[in-house]
Amino acid sequence: MISSASPKAASLAVTQFTFIVRSLRHSIRNTEAMIMAVMLPVMLMLLFTYVFGGALSPDGHYVNYVVPGIILLCAGFGSTSTGVDVATDMTNGIIDRFRTMPISSLSVITGHIVAGVVRNLFATGIVIGVAFTVGFRPSAGFQEWAEALGIIALFILAFTCLFAAIGLAAANPAAASSYGFVLLFLPYLSSAFVKIDSMPTWLQGIARHQPVTPVIESVRGLLTGGDLHHQVWPAAGWCLLIVFVSALWSLRTFRRKAGRR
Repeated sequence: MISSASPKAASLAVTQFTFIVRSLRHSIRNTEAMIMAVMLPVMLMLLFTYVFGGALSPDGHYVNYVVPGIILLCAGFGSTSTGVDVATDMTNGIIDRFRTMPISSLSVITGHIVAGVVRNLFATGIVIGVAFTVGFRPSAGFQEWAEALGIIALFILAFTCLFAAIGLAAANPAAASSYGFVLLFLPYLSSAFVKIDSMPTWLQGIARHQPVTPVIESVRGLLTGGDLHHQVWPAAGWCLLIVFVSALWSLRTFRRKAGRR
């Protein structure tokens, strides 16, 4: 006798693990995106260090100033692929297929986020390694390195969640890539490459009160011994706020577009 009972739903932990592995496999196969996520920040680092560095800092220490900004720029470049991957899943019909299964289809988004964080941390590690080869010499000890890496990881999580939300809201992968590209200008409007005091007066307010600046300043202070008193907590606060807003935006958009399971 054939049973008509519905299949037992998979546990949330199993579903999450499955989608994380799926997204990681896609990342490994998409070698072009990984190469670009590493090469573009490295090329910018070499450009600013060897081409502009002498004019911006004649004492030769500009590499210590610019590396924290390049690290966060790397995180931004790497996160754009998360938005494209999410938009692809939302438009190619795979979500409808997942909804017919006894699983939480929303797990596909969290899988992309976790895979994106892992991918960006790996790319960031390569960029930091290259920075040492071009003269980056931080004065941080073990604790300062641990705190700096924690802030970097939190920033990567925040931007990955934000790009995932953009991918959900975008009409197609090309649109997700275009919307995300706008956010990549934030590091250029911060203290990543030049001091804020050197900017026009009207631009200084924007540079000081945007989320990337306190993150860069806190990482720079931890690694090179700068002033941290007014930077670490705003940096963490901005990142947590972005994660919270992105999560709400993603949940609402996913339920509207794919239905609720």
